[in-house]
Amino acid sequence: MIAIGARVPDATLNEFFEVETGGCALGPNSFSALELARGRKIVVFGLPGAFTPTCSAKHVPGFVAQADALRAAGVDEIWCVSVNDAFVMGAWGREQQTGGRVRMMADGSAEWTRRLGLEQDLTARGMGIRSKRYAMVLDDGVVSHLWLEAPGEFKVSSAEAVLAALRA
Repeated sequence: MIAIGARVPDATLNEFFEVETGGCALGPNSFSALELARGRKIVVFGLPGAFTPTCSAKHVPGFVAQADALRAAGVDEIWCVSVNDAFVMGAWGREQQTGGRVRMMADGSAEWTRRLGLEQDLTARGMGIRSKRYAMVLDDGVVSHLWLEAPGEFKVSSAEAVLAALRA
């Protein structure tokens, strides 16, 4: 599993764009996670799935609400990463009103999630391989903070917890 002080592995993440902008086409666009992280401070939070109860009611809304405060604490970007496709992440982002606040990054085949060592098998619940619930801070692609939730918990990876740690 990824640890504090480690450089994150590279993998392709996809993001759905509603309009053509900044060299990105309408629809899904692919990005190198490592390239996006280079020279930036990024808060990444991973979760089991789009439109799931805790993810939709607490995790994403918390980061949307705290986006300005996180930026004021020196964060360049906030990413929500889930093992869903870019179309689902785009639709979920619209519903959660994440535009301009949280980038909804799809890890459709769990490539990055597996390389991070943060996957979990939810096949018995009909969900297949998914991400564990976590939050981390990347400084130039290196993990400076990492919070991993126990199964079924939502205590340490909230936007408020991340913000408190960054302000400490």
